[in-house]
Amino acid sequence: MTSDARAAGVEAEVGEGRLPVATRADVRRATGRLVRADARVFAGVVALNVLAAAAGLAGPWLLGRIIDEVRSGGGTAAVDRLAPAILVCALAQLVLARWARYAGHRFGERTLARVREGFVERTLALPASVVERAGTGDLATRGTADVAAVGTTLRDAGPELLVCAVQALFLLGAVFVIDPLLGVVGVLGLTPIVFALRWYLRRARAGYLAEGAATSEVADILAETAGGARTVEAFRLGERRTAASRDALAVSRRTRFRTLFLRSVFFPVVEVSYTLPVAGVLLLGGLLHARGTLSLGAVVAAALYLRQLYEPLDQILMRVEQFQSSGASFARVEGLARAPRSEPEGGAPLPVEDRIDVRGVRYAYDRGGEVLRGVDLTVRPGERLAVVGPSGAGKTTLSRLLAGVDAPTAGSVTVGGVPVADLAPETLRRQVVLVTQEHHVFLGTVRDNLLIAEPAASDEELWEALGTVGAAGWVRELPGGLDAEVGADRRRTDGSQAQQLALARVVLADPHTLILDEATALLDPATARHTERALAAVLRGRTVIAIAHRLHTAHDADRVAVMEGGRLTELGTHEELVRAGGAYASLWGTWHGERRDPQGGLQ
Repeated sequence: MTSDARAAGVEAEVGEGRLPVATRADVRRATGRLVRADARVFAGVVALNVLAAAAGLAGPWLLGRIIDEVRSGGGTAAVDRLAPAILVCALAQLVLARWARYAGHRFGERTLARVREGFVERTLALPASVVERAGTGDLATRGTADVAAVGTTLRDAGPELLVCAVQALFLLGAVFVIDPLLGVVGVLGLTPIVFALRWYLRRARAGYLAEGAATSEVADILAETAGGARTVEAFRLGERRTAASRDALAVSRRTRFRTLFLRSVFFPVVEVSYTLPVAGVLLLGGLLHARGTLSLGAVVAAALYLRQLYEPLDQILMRVEQFQSSGASFARVEGLARAPRSEPEGGAPLPVEDRIDVRGVRYAYDRGGEVLRGVDLTVRPGERLAVVGPSGAGKTTLSRLLAGVDAPTAGSVTVGGVPVADLAPETLRRQVVLVTQEHHVFLGTVRDNLLIAEPAASDEELWEALGTVGAAGWVRELPGGLDAEVGADRRRTDGSQAQQLALARVVLADPHTLILDEATALLDPATARHTERALAAVLRGRTVIAIAHRLHTAHDADRVAVMEGGRLTELGTHEELVRAGGAYASLWGTWHGERRDPQGGLQ
C-alpha cells in the first residue's frame, strides 16, 4: 500500500464514527482564506522579511571585498572603510528581522482568533446528534490541543518559516551571483536533504493524523470514565474501564513511536547533509582560485553564504516537522466544516403545529443492544406528560429522540408532521428544549449566563425568570446581584444553584415544548416541587414532558406514560393507572410505603 493510500485510509478511519478530517485541498483553501482575510498585513510581513534578508547578504560580500583589497595591497584603509558598513548592515538586519517577527506574530494572533471563532461557530452549528456521536473526547481535543497546535504554528512557526525561507533563497541566490558553478555545487550538496524530506513528508501526515485520533480516543475514554465514575463503581466496571484505558494508551504510544521514528530518521540525514554544500564549494572554489578564474574573496564569500544557510535551513526543516503535526491538527479543526448538518433554514418544511407523534420507534446504541422497541405515543399541544419507569427502561433515550438529539433506528418522531431530527438547530431550539441533570455555569456574570438564552432580555425579565425557578433570593444576596461573577474560578455555585440557572435559561428561551429529564433531581424536595409548579404555571398552554424521578411529578401530570424494558406499557391519567392496578400502581404504592391487596387495591 502506498503512503498516499495509507493517509487516505487514516482520514477515512478518523472520520468514521467521529468528526471528519479535512483533506489537504480543504486545508490549503482554508489557509488561503486566512491569508486573504489579512492580506495587507501579510504582504507587509513578507516585505519586511525580504528587506531583512537583503541586509543580511551584505556582510559576507563586504568581507570578501576586504580580503580581495588587502591581498591587492589596499592595506588597513580598506578595512577601516568597509568594516563600519558591515556593522550598519548587521544592525539593519537585526532591526528588520525583529520588526518582521513582531508583525508576523501579530498576524498570527489575529489569524488564530479567526480560527478559534470559526471553530466555535461550527461547533455551535452542529446538530446535537452529531456532537453526541462524536464523543466529548474528540471534540474537546480538537477545540483545545489541536487549536493550540495551530495557534503555536501561526504565532511562532509561521513567521519563523517565512523569515528563514526568504533568507535561504537570498543566500543561495547570492552564491549563484558570485559564480553559477559554485551555486550548482551548493544546490547539489543539498540533494540528500531533498530525498529525506520527500521520504518524511510522504509518511508524516498519516502518522500525525493517527496520533491525533489516538489522543482523542484516550481523552474520550478518560472523560467517559470520569463522568460515569459512580456508575463504574456501582456496577463494578473498574477493571473493564482500566483495560479499555490501557488499550487506548497502547495505541497512542504506538502512534507516537511511529512519528518519533520518522523524526529519528529524518533529522540525522539532514544534519550530515549540511556540511556537503560548504565542502563542495571550498573544493571547487580552491581549484578555480588556483587557476586564477576566481578570487579568494569570492570563494570565502560563497563559503560564508552557504555556512549562513545552516541556520535558516535548519529552522525550515524543524518547522516543516512542526507543520506536519500542526497541519494534521488544522485538518482536524477544519474537519468540522465537513460534518453532517441538519437542513438549513428554509430547506425543510417547518412544523405546522406543536403536536409530537412517535410511531413505531426503535433505537439501538452503536455499542449496545436495542433500548427502545416499538414505541407509539402522541403528545398533545399544551399537555403535561410524565414518563416513569424503572432505571434502564428507556426513558432518557426516549427524551433524547423527542428532543432531536438522536434519530430513531426505525420508526419516526415528528413535531407538526416534520421529523424532529431533520430540523435545523435554530428551528429545533424554538420547538423543543431538553433539560437534563447535566448543567453548566459559564465563567462570567449571572447576567451573562442568562443572556445566552435570550440576548435581548431586560433585567426585569432576568429577575422574573430567576424568581420563576426560585433563584432570585440567593442571586440578590450575591455582591453585585446580576453582575456577580460566577464560575469555576469565581463564586462557586452548588449543584442546585447551577441547575436553577439552567432552568432560568429555559424560561427565557420560551420553547413550545419542554422536556425535563429529571431536571430537578439535584434540588431538595421543597425547592424541586416549587420549581416544577412554577414552571408549570409559566408554561401553561405549552407542552411539558417530564421524565419523572419523584412520582409527585406524575401525580400532577395530565397523563402518565409507563416505560418497561424499552416498551410503552401503560398510558393514562394518574387516577386511571392507579385504579388499573398495573406497574404504575405498584410504583405508586411502593413510593408511598403502601401495599396492594390481592385484588389490586391499595391498603
